[in-house]
Amino acid sequence: MESHLNGSTAAVAPVSSSAQTGDSFNSQSLGRGLNAHVKQARVLMVGAGGIGCELLKDLVLTGFGEVHIVDLDTIDLSNLNRQFLFRHEHIKKSKALVAKEAAQRFNPEVKIVAHHANIKDSEFNIEWFGGFTIVFNALDNLDARRHVNKMCLAANVPLIESGTTGFNGQVQVIKKGVTACYDCSPKETPKSFPVCTIRSTPSQPIHCIVWGKSYLLNEIFGLSEDESAFDRSADAENAQEIEELKRESEALRKIRQSVGTPEFPQMLFDKIFKTDVIRLRSMEDMWKSRKPPEPLDYRSLVEKSSAEIADKDAVLKNGQKIWSLEENLVVFNDSLDRLSKRVLDMKAAQNGSAQDAIITFDKDDEDTLDFVAASANIRSTLFGIERKSKFDIKQMAGNIIPAIATTNAIVAGLCVLESFKVLRGEYDQAKEVFLTPFASARLLASDRSREPNPDCPVCNVFQTRAYVDLSRATLSDLVEDFLKLDLGYGEKEISVSSDVGILYDPDETDNLDKKLTDLGITPDSFLTITDEDDEDPYVNVVLAIQESKDVLQGKPITGAWSDEIRIPTKPKTAPAPEFNSNGQENGKHAPNGDVSESVPAKRSYVDDPEEGSIAKKAKLASTAPAPDADDDVVIIVDGGSGAIVIDDD
Repeated sequence: MESHLNGSTAAVAPVSSSAQTGDSFNSQSLGRGLNAHVKQARVLMVGAGGIGCELLKDLVLTGFGEVHIVDLDTIDLSNLNRQFLFRHEHIKKSKALVAKEAAQRFNPEVKIVAHHANIKDSEFNIEWFGGFTIVFNALDNLDARRHVNKMCLAANVPLIESGTTGFNGQVQVIKKGVTACYDCSPKETPKSFPVCTIRSTPSQPIHCIVWGKSYLLNEIFGLSEDESAFDRSADAENAQEIEELKRESEALRKIRQSVGTPEFPQMLFDKIFKTDVIRLRSMEDMWKSRKPPEPLDYRSLVEKSSAEIADKDAVLKNGQKIWSLEENLVVFNDSLDRLSKRVLDMKAAQNGSAQDAIITFDKDDEDTLDFVAASANIRSTLFGIERKSKFDIKQMAGNIIPAIATTNAIVAGLCVLESFKVLRGEYDQAKEVFLTPFASARLLASDRSREPNPDCPVCNVFQTRAYVDLSRATLSDLVEDFLKLDLGYGEKEISVSSDVGILYDPDETDNLDKKLTDLGITPDSFLTITDEDDEDPYVNVVLAIQESKDVLQGKPITGAWSDEIRIPTKPKTAPAPEFNSNGQENGKHAPNGDVSESVPAKRSYVDDPEEGSIAKKAKLASTAPAPDADDDVVIIVDGGSGAIVIDDD
């Protein structure tokens, strides 16, 4: 690959024969057969960021016939140090569209199609994925990675997964039924902090940063508290405090109505840094082993900050400095003014509607970053916690692990090398490659691709598709006609679930008469069918719902297959050996020659049917009550690297 990339200069040269020269070089370096496969390949690249820029360059110079790019993001100043396809004049423009324009110059013969969109949009359905030869993932988002993994498995399209973290990188080939998928290995369980730590008893700078980002900013300028940051596990133990915190949030929502008025900054400041703190101090039991916070008065602090107010521009420009309390007040007020003007402008554009006047945190948005940094630092001061510079807070709140351009380039090259094996169908030669520059052995460590995990809930299932007339199909049509008759479940006990919970099982039949659309089923939804019979149960079936393009005559659901299909049964597992009181396996000879009595293992079961069905009683999101906006706040910490992971777009 290195020699290929070194030879790319000729392909980029602005001469009339550049495309022909590049193709001749590719034919010589790859061989005629592989080069023909490359030229005919239609590939999808998801993500046009750090890895994506390098990968697109490699794909275009290698001569892949057609390349589609999907990315929802826009270009920011912080991208320019490593995403080399972008320039300063491209800031705020679509990454996908600019990447296409820049990369097209490398090889005009390659067809590049850019999509400024979310890969989870309905237009990118299973049928669309199925039109590609290979899919490349160049993402930094766990949820999107899992989605693409699932779509490629459903469409039976090979996926090349990649990722980098600082100097480390990884490349993995994923092929349905041949190699392990992205979800075959468990992802590390995040750690969390409950609401009372974040909202009442912070002890670390990160507690105050999360308070500013996930609570305060959202209550005043965004959607009421980030639901992804909640943990309800401690509600019962802290019921009284939870109720107080709910009242605090309600008071903030009322203050929100004053956004843009002269009184707004003082109203907000006195509420969160004085009134709420006085309430906390009154809870004496909370401060028996720690120092209580000290409330602040807005007017008094403004009087002490005259010099800093006069030098506001210098304060705002110095993001590396740890601001004093007075300087943080200046930034707090100035950011409030900027954010308030944005809200008022959005309301004016929406004819006074507040529904779309929403501002969310972005580490590259100076207004939201200044507000979170100043708010967090003032709160840290109240609780005697170390303040942080704006630069440090940006890293912590934005989960910034330094991105290394060289790492991205190496990983992108490895992706293309592995794609050659996929094009040849040589999956037995595919490798999982790990870039570990600080390892004692070597820079690149490769291993044979892992086999699919037999317990993986994503790939170790039987996958099929159904065409559905969603205008009339009901859950009863799905269960009674399609599953039991067409798929062959017959009289078996089955359950049907979606992303929102159980739709049907023998104990949950209330939804049978409802339309699938009323149950949240849309085109390209995935349903999981579980065989609950004890005797020869089928493996789990993942059914992809596809909307019928033509009006279906008769039944509103029909299978997307031509030949008869057979769902495999789950492999029988041998019962675990039982041991007697001497530690000897039952039925085996003891050292003295005696034979221990053999006791057959019994299948465990739950006597109480109510207990046994608890796991199945998941309620649909559409019918369950909305979660309270003031339950436990969670800050997620990646235990492997120590990085702080905060849910951002």
